Amino acid sequence: MSLTASTSHLRSLSTQPQRLGMHKTTAPMSSRPCNSQAPVMPSSLALSPASAWVTRQPIRVVISDDERLFRACLRRLLEIPPVLIKEVYGVSVDTGFEVVGEAGSGEETFRVVQSVKPDLVLLDPALPHMSGMEVLRELNAYGGRVRSILLAETIHRAQLLTALSLGVRGFVLKESATEKLLEAIVCVMADQCWVERTLETDLLEWLCALMRATPDAPGTPATALTHRQQEVLLMVVAGHANKEIALKFALSEQTVKHHLTRIFEKLGASNRLELAFMAKERGLILRSRQG
Repeated sequence: MSLTASTSHLRSLSTQPQRLGMHKTTAPMSSRPCNSQAPVMPSSLALSPASAWVTRQPIRVVISDDERLFRACLRRLLEIPPVLIKEVYGVSVDTGFEVVGEAGSGEETFRVVQSVKPDLVLLDPALPHMSGMEVLRELNAYGGRVRSILLAETIHRAQLLTALSLGVRGFVLKESATEKLLEAIVCVMADQCWVERTLETDLLEWLCALMRATPDAPGTPATALTHRQQEVLLMVVAGHANKEIALKFALSEQTVKHHLTRIFEKLGASNRLELAFMAKERGLILRSRQG
């Protein structure tokens, strides 16, 4: 069901939820659990005395978007009882959500967030009068950093990196299926990062460029990994799939998976994107190349 659904359906959405696509033209996609395929990585963002979402109260959300109908649809979605969200979308949202504010411009978003102090902001970067990035800068300057998810038609690489530097930990395209937004919210509230699959390549390419430009850093030595594991790590960070890695080193895909499992265990990573960030932080890639 698209966001141009009839008003009669919107009125009944809270009692009869259906799959609601996040874009006018794209059909919903299959669900994806937060802790399996969705790329997540630890966030060092200190947002409140509690480092993770442990409250039994509903998540207090501000919706920021210049399209009134889109805001209305999001509000209807977030008003669905948690038990029905779990049944329809397959995503557990604990005690659910409470929409505590809406805003249609950047200036209004800043005022609303400062006033109601929400747990989470769903933010369109292309807001009038003041962009979403400018809103985040202002909030950070005033000590009002808040968990936020960028929800946009498109997210360019420069915008992605700027948002990361400003504390955004969730990136969802409006063409995505509804469950992806719900999964992103759950992950971000658990102090993890949720990135749309189509944006992973941009992040990995940026990491590779950063690794090439940054001097070696102190950390866990690359000798903690075997020579073959270092080679596999380098290929993973460069964005290669298991099949490509297997062809490169004349291995079976099962052997590549085994190496990855050992690498994840040794470095404490849970997925490829998190592995790339850890490799950068610990200086493993440059050591691997020099070895």
